[in-house]
Amino acid sequence: MDTGIVQVFYGDGKGKTSAAVGQALRELQNGQRITMIQFLKGKVADEFQVLERLEPDVQIFRFDKSECNYCDLSDEKKEEEKQNILNGFNFSKKVLETGESDVIILDELLGLIDLDILTGDDVENLLRIQGDYKKLIITGAKLPDQIRAYLDEVSEIR
Repeated sequence: MDTGIVQVFYGDGKGKTSAAVGQALRELQNGQRITMIQFLKGKVADEFQVLERLEPDVQIFRFDKSECNYCDLSDEKKEEEKQNILNGFNFSKKVLETGESDVIILDELLGLIDLDILTGDDVENLLRIQGDYKKLIITGAKLPDQIRAYLDEVSEIR
């Protein structure tokens, strides 16, 4: 297996997902296959719908079933959505392990820690997977110290 670079875009500023997508498009130009898994955005996140035109080279997955952002849901709906999100997280592990994508974006992965859907240990274990990918890009607002050792490139967006 040939695990590649792990890159993170984090911070309170806007544009983390856009920066991740920009990195992926640069790799797409070189013939790389891209998989993007989005968390916490609801199933109707339209901002990158244009990327669907690039299938099969670019694949976008959202496991959220609600129409709105996770934080806007009632406690009961959050519990339902949490299981969908965990399914997406498990799918992420499989994508890393299979080597079917050269560039993998896990959008708002760090947000899952902030919302207690995942623990830092869960993300650390994911980052330990020795997958066959060129680049893994993760995003989120807060970057826990626990996972910094697994990162090759860190960009803070303010």
